[in-house]
Order: sequence, then C-alpha cells, then structure tokens
Amino acid sequence: MRAGGVLYVLDVGPDIAAWRPAVPGIVEVLHARFTDHAYPAHTHDAWTLLLVDTGTVTYGLDHREHGAPPASVTLLPPHVPHDGRNATAEGFRKRVLYLDTSVLGTDLVGAAVDHPAFADPALRSRVHRLHGVLHGGDEWEAESRLALVRDRLRAHLTRRPPPPATAEPNLAHALRDLLDAHVTDTLTLADAATRLSAAPERLVRTFTREFGLPPHRYLTGRRVDLARRLLLDGLPPALVAPAAGFYDQSHLTRHFRRMLGTAPGAYARSGPSRASRRP
Repeated sequence: MRAGGVLYVLDVGPDIAAWRPAVPGIVEVLHARFTDHAYPAHTHDAWTLLLVDTGTVTYGLDHREHGAPPASVTLLPPHVPHDGRNATAEGFRKRVLYLDTSVLGTDLVGAAVDHPAFADPALRSRVHRLHGVLHGGDEWEAESRLALVRDRLRAHLTRRPPPPATAEPNLAHALRDLLDAHVTDTLTLADAATRLSAAPERLVRTFTREFGLPPHRYLTGRRVDLARRLLLDGLPPALVAPAAGFYDQSHLTRHFRRMLGTAPGAYARSGPSRASRRP
C-alpha cells in the first residue's frame, strides 16, 4: 500500500494492512479484520487509539477487563500491558492509530488506565475522518485533524473541556501569510506552529474562526488555483500535480474534481479551439 512511507503490508490476505504515513506524531496505522485471533499480553511504546467498526473486542488492561464496542473510542497508554480478543462469533474489524508519546505526553498514562474508553460520537467522527486522509497527499489535513483529536482526547483525560476558539486575527493572518508563501512547499502544521509559537490546535481553531474554513482547505484551494493556471498554460496534468504541491496526479484530480466538478485534463481542453480563435 502506498502512503507517505510504507511500513509494511502483511501478506496474509486482504484484511490486514499497516503503513507509516508522512504525518508527524503518527507512528503507524493498522487496519485489520480478525475472526479468531487473540493478542497475548504485550505493551507498546506508543499510544494506541482504537476504533472497532464491527464486532466487539474485549481486553485486559492493568488487571481489569474492558470492552471495545463499535460505538466507543479506545485509548490504550504506552508501556502498560494489555491483551485483546474477539467477543463475537463473526469476528471484529478494527482501525488503529499508534501515536507518538509526544502527541499526548506520558503524564496522562494514569488517567488512560483508569478510563481507556470514551462513548463520544464527536471524537469517533474525528478519528474516523482522520483515518480517511492517511493514504498520502493530504498531510496538512491529517495534521489538522490529529490536532483536534488530540485536543478532545486531552479534554477527556484531564476532564477539562478545550478552550473555545477566540478571535486572534493577527495570528490567523500570520498563518495565512505563511501558507501563501509556501503553497507548493513541504511546510507542515508542526512547522507553522513552531514558527508562529502557537499550538497546532490553536492555529486550526483561530484560522477557521477568522476565515470560515480550516487552513488545510485554504491551502488546497490555493494549490488548485495554481494548478488551473498551469493547465491553461499548457502543462500536462502529470507535471502540474507536483508543480502545484500535490502528491501525485490522482491527488490533484481528486481535489480538482471536488472543487471544480471536472478533471484537470478536461478543464485544460475546455476552452475554444485554436481554429476558433483565429481572426
């Protein structure tokens, strides 16, 4: 499977795949379906963020039994032993993000041991959407979504709601200026946060409040605008994609269709013919 840098794809059938996306903070992604596999007790050096899509998983964590049904989000802390097994006859399908300890820190391990599961539809939706953009090319969106997932996880673990987005027009405009200066570069949200001395989730919330759309969507729009100009200059779509900051031609086509309702090649051919432009 191609996604940023591939970690591995397990050759045991179509139901297990794992990869390492080019997204800071995400160590590994795992999608799997099992019918009779049981995990023995083990630990990870990363946070384990689990969605169960079908079936139910039961697991032991710190000598206590828990369940992970499809409606919940499960967060297992690093360095704490846990196991896992199928709890239904039809097996289970799961999606897992392994998050670097820098994402949540280790000060929240105890809180996660005490309360590893969250019945939070908004959080589950955020994690689901994050999985949807981890196949390469949408790193800015993935970073933005990870920042909001982290924000909500910390709120659960600390039992303090995240602060509401406040009006910070200077910070929002500084981020927009930075994006405008790096439309085709490999600038990341983490880079922007460092340059502007602001937490990533603060940048996302402030920008969205000020301009009415999240920064990753603004950046994609700028890249599509550049792609339009390059296409009308006669550059073929395969060359337009990297020149406009897209991962590859399919990445360009997906966003181009979403914004303009047509493919890049069709857009380039849509103008009047040369013959009709002659006097």
